[in-house]
Amino acid sequence: MTIPPRSLSTWARNISPSPTLAVDAKAKAMIAAGQDVCSFAAGEPDFDTPEHIKEACIAALRAGKTKYGPTPGMDSLRTAIADSYATNYGLKVLPAQVVVSAGGKYSCYLAILATCSPGDEVIIAAPYWVSYPEMAKLAGAIPRFVLTDDTNGFKLTPAQLEQAITPQTRLLVLNSPSNPTGAVYTRAELAALVAVAVRHNLYILSDEMYEHLVYDGVTPTCVATLSPEAEARTITVAGFSKTYSMTGWRLGMLVAPAAVAKACVELQSQMSSNPNSFAQYGALAALTEKDQTAASLKAMLAAFDRRRKYLHAELNRIPGITCLLAQGAFYLFPNISSFGLKDTEFCARLLEQEKVASVPGSAFGAEGYLRLSYATSDEIIRKGVERLTRFCAGLKRQS
Repeated sequence: MTIPPRSLSTWARNISPSPTLAVDAKAKAMIAAGQDVCSFAAGEPDFDTPEHIKEACIAALRAGKTKYGPTPGMDSLRTAIADSYATNYGLKVLPAQVVVSAGGKYSCYLAILATCSPGDEVIIAAPYWVSYPEMAKLAGAIPRFVLTDDTNGFKLTPAQLEQAITPQTRLLVLNSPSNPTGAVYTRAELAALVAVAVRHNLYILSDEMYEHLVYDGVTPTCVATLSPEAEARTITVAGFSKTYSMTGWRLGMLVAPAAVAKACVELQSQMSSNPNSFAQYGALAALTEKDQTAASLKAMLAAFDRRRKYLHAELNRIPGITCLLAQGAFYLFPNISSFGLKDTEFCARLLEQEKVASVPGSAFGAEGYLRLSYATSDEIIRKGVERLTRFCAGLKRQS
């Protein structure tokens, strides 16, 4: 008699795969097969990593910087990160409060593991980045969602936050600029939310991955600078992937109160040992060779801003679609609920019929929307809008 294998773990059985990565992988497979796909799915810049960053990494490789390094990242990079917070936000950070890790996603997970125990609750505003709930579940915590929508700019309010808090609430997740909506909270809006979190003694995970990708003169807010109480309980996550087009390098960072940072280092020591050694030299160049970095970022932002405005205008010309103008990141989040289709069906049919790849809003906890990334070429955006317009016209004729 054959004994069947044991079932997989609770974590493996309850985790959901990333829908954004799944859509992007499918679009890339179709393109590889020779199909003319216009993909708006990718959450990564279409620009190459700037040359001075690549050259610093190459030099490190040639110099033999390929061995194990310090668990929290090399000292020079942690110091440069601390200095950048002092320069950009006036936040005095010790290098010991900085932890470099294998990407912003991993930094978020470390922050949740360091602060949440099984049964604790994590408040997450929807639309949310797809990985927040899964990370909470992997820590044994319980994600609690608060739905926002385009009538309030996709922003959590203090009243909504207050209502969602229970005795089990441990952590509030904030994300500004937002993935998937591109919404940017004002300093006053964040201060009001932080005041609620402080009153209830919550930790705050502030995902500021898109902090430098803002438009229309908007100034990003570092949540830890809002008050001494905010600084004492905020874990700030940022990284190199989006700002410096270093997605494949897998380097992220977090800045946290000393005890939390120490816990993250200890967790990382058992889970991944240390961040990539030679990639850190590229990240160091991004922070220290400021003129070259600023020039690269300026060129990328100019392209994103042009695409943002064009895509926004064209989406709002399509009967049945409404779309807010994002102030940050590189996504728009149009409302397609008027067509009477589930957003998953809308996306599936759009890809099948018109070869346009997008991510349904329900993947981010918000049914009736699409996430469209404009971190792609002007030509793809133009063709994609034409196809989307044709697709929507067909739906109108069928209704």
